[in-house]
Amino acid sequence: MNNSIIKIENLSAGYDNKIVLNNINLEIAEKDFLGIIGPNGGGKTTLMKVILGLLKPTEGKITYYNNGEPTENLEIGYLPQYNSIDKKFPISVYEVILSGLNKQKALFRRFTKEQHEKVKETISMMGLEGMENKAIGQLSGGQMQRTLLGRAIVSNPKVIILDEPNTYIDKRFEARLYSLLEEINKQRTIILVSHDIGSVLQNVKSIACINGTLDYHPQSEVSAEWIEEKLQCPIELLGHGELPHRVLKKHSH
Repeated sequence: MNNSIIKIENLSAGYDNKIVLNNINLEIAEKDFLGIIGPNGGGKTTLMKVILGLLKPTEGKITYYNNGEPTENLEIGYLPQYNSIDKKFPISVYEVILSGLNKQKALFRRFTKEQHEKVKETISMMGLEGMENKAIGQLSGGQMQRTLLGRAIVSNPKVIILDEPNTYIDKRFEARLYSLLEEINKQRTIILVSHDIGSVLQNVKSIACINGTLDYHPQSEVSAEWIEEKLQCPIELLGHGELPHRVLKKHSH
């Protein structure tokens, strides 16, 4: 794969002497839109932690690239799962999004006028005008997701990781979300982790299934049989106009 931005080689990782990922190999290209699917416990979150540098692999390595050259640091924006956020924390929408610029602020210096303008632009992009001073504990689920997405993209990172971004987002903003991601993807690499297989297949450029090991498909056009084999669950393919939907059939686990 040319113009790689992340390269994972023979990587294994886990917790408390339990291996969750085994011998993972994956190259993610610049401006790719990679969808990651897999069953609960298959290792999706573990892989995200390794990419973010929050978990060290037990074997293998991960290499980041900037303009084709290996680099120690890669700016990555991260939208965590909604249920990992403490809504009791006393912080406003504006402050949450502004915190996405912390790494770009000089130590003991104030944020610049340009950085505050960037936050205002991001708030508008997320459809959060008028909510700047609202505490996160007062937000709806969809408003919270938009706030966290704003924090993830405000710094213009090279890579954006979205962990279940559809959670609590209403259908009206979901369409806007993927339209926005399409624009962002023209300049940035996106990694989308989701249980919503239909949304993944409709929006990504390539797809990987993680279930202890990793199977990569260089295109989003995959068969229900391929997904069923990788997820180890029966899949049913439904057609609704021009938008395909894939759903899990009833199964025992």
